[in-house]
Amino acid sequence: MKITPRKLILDLLLAGDGQPLTSKEAVAACGLFQIGETSARVALTRLLADGLIKSVERGIYQLGPNAIELAGEIAAWRTIDRNVREWTGDYITVFTATLGRTDRTALVRRERALKMLGFRELDKGYYIRPNNIGTDLNPIIEKLRNLGLEQSAIVATSDHFETAVEAQINRLWDGKALTKSYAALSKKLENWIAHADQLDLETAAQESLILGRSAIHQVVFDPLLPLPWVDPDVRNQFFAVVRHFDQVGKVIWLKLRQNGFIPN
Repeated sequence: MKITPRKLILDLLLAGDGQPLTSKEAVAACGLFQIGETSARVALTRLLADGLIKSVERGIYQLGPNAIELAGEIAAWRTIDRNVREWTGDYITVFTATLGRTDRTALVRRERALKMLGFRELDKGYYIRPNNIGTDLNPIIEKLRNLGLEQSAIVATSDHFETAVEAQINRLWDGKALTKSYAALSKKLENWIAHADQLDLETAAQESLILGRSAIHQVVFDPLLPLPWVDPDVRNQFFAVVRHFDQVGKVIWLKLRQNGFIPN
C-alpha cells in the first residue's frame, strides 16, 4: 500500500490516543518514507481544511471533529469478529437494482459498505452473504447505512434457494484461498516480530507500518465467512496475530516519536 503524507499523519494521530502532533514531527515522520517537507505541510493544510485535524497551538495539531467517525471505524477492526456466530444456512440479501449509478460518490460508498460486510453480487443489483455476523438483522442494517448504503436499499434474509443458485452462491467466495492466506500472513507477521529486535529503529518503523497496514486492511475487508467456506479457527488465529503485531508496531513508533522521529 502506498504511503501518503495525509494517511501517515492521520495514522500517527489516531495511534497517539489524543496526544498532539507538531508540524516538525509530521515533517520528520514523512521524511522516513522519502516524503518531502512541502508535501507534508500541504497535507497538514488540507487535513485542517477538511476538519480532520485541528490546530491547538501554532504548529501543533490534534484530531478534528470530522475524524471522530474515522477514529471509530479504525478502532472497530480490533473487535470486527465479536458478533460472528455459527451459521444455520440462511443468508442476508441486499437489493440495490432500483438505485441510481450516476452519482459516483454514492455508488462508491454503497459498494464499499457492501464489500466491508462481505457481500458479493449474486445477480445485477442483488447482493448476498451468509447470515452469521449477528443474531439480529437491525444492527447489520444500521451498520450498512452508516457505511454508506442508501436508505432505499432493501435488506432482508433468505433461507432457501434452488440447487443451481446455491451452487452459484458457493462460488462467490474462494474460501480455500482465504484460509491459506490467513495461515501465510500469520506466519509472515510472526516471523517479522521474532526478528524485529535485529532491525534498526527506522527500518522497524517503516516495515511495521507497511506490513501492519496491509494486514489490518485484510481484517477490515474480511468477509467473516463460516464453515464450509473457511476454517474459522485459522481466521481467529490470524486476527489475534494482527492485533499483537499492531501493539508491537505502536511500541516501535512510540520509541521513534520519543526520539523526535530521528532514528539514531
